[in-house]
Amino acid sequence: MTYLNTKQQAMIPIAAFTANGKLDHLSLAIINGLENGLSINEIKEIQIQLYTYVGFPRAINGISTLMAVVNERKSSNIHDEVGKEATPIAENIDILAIGTEVQTQLAGKVVEGPLFDFAPTLNQFLRAHLFGDIFIRDVLNHQDREIATIAALATIQGADAQLKAHYGIALNTGLTQIQLQEITQIITSKVNEDTGNYAKRILKQ
Repeated sequence: MTYLNTKQQAMIPIAAFTANGKLDHLSLAIINGLENGLSINEIKEIQIQLYTYVGFPRAINGISTLMAVVNERKSSNIHDEVGKEATPIAENIDILAIGTEVQTQLAGKVVEGPLFDFAPTLNQFLRAHLFGDIFIRDVLNHQDREIATIAALATIQGADAQLKAHYGIALNTGLTQIQLQEITQIITSKVNEDTGNYAKRILKQ
């Protein structure tokens, strides 16, 4: 039986509190993450990715909180691991083609339908930017990105369809049903009981 590792567990409240804007709680979650093996760049990468789901204001506030925590710890002579930078993307790469391949792999099928027929630019942006520019960055793997995304979406009212879709994507990355249940349990215990119950209800569906 495989459970989430310590770093993955620590990502969940970081993503959730970045998404819901509760910065005091986020500070504590960041400290816990740093003390449980997450690097500064891994936490930063979670917050960079989440701007595509919760917007620039929440992502910027999250990174500002991370910066403040890191600087305060430095002043206390605590030096956290910076971690690796993303591998540079080759200049001649077809980012739309790569993003489409990643999206198809994660979704388990070519993503199309009436919504994207109505607004094809939306799917182009998803492919080129979210699944291209962001998901190919190797600071986090796809499983970790989906853990963060699920935790963030669980805090957003009315995101039922998106949360359900990302549970499916998470399974396609190799995460198990038990690990998804563990995510909802951590949300319940570390973030908010109502948020956790919502995440559990959508998972059951």
